[in-house]
Amino acid sequence: MTGLQQLLIRGSEKVIGHYQFLLDSATSEQERERYRRRIEEERRILARLLDSDVQSTRAA
Repeated sequence: MTGLQQLLIRGSEKVIGHYQFLLDSATSEQERERYRRRIEEERRILARLLDSDVQSTRAA
């Protein structure tokens, strides 16, 4: 795993945590849905980052 990959993975984890905090304190269903969508999007990004890391490890 490169330093850049580690940085991107950590960034995604922090974004998920931030949106989870916002979701927990949301005051409307519209806000909650927006945060849920953003969390799911960021989880997909994180999964791709982790998958590319596994594949690059196998290739090495």
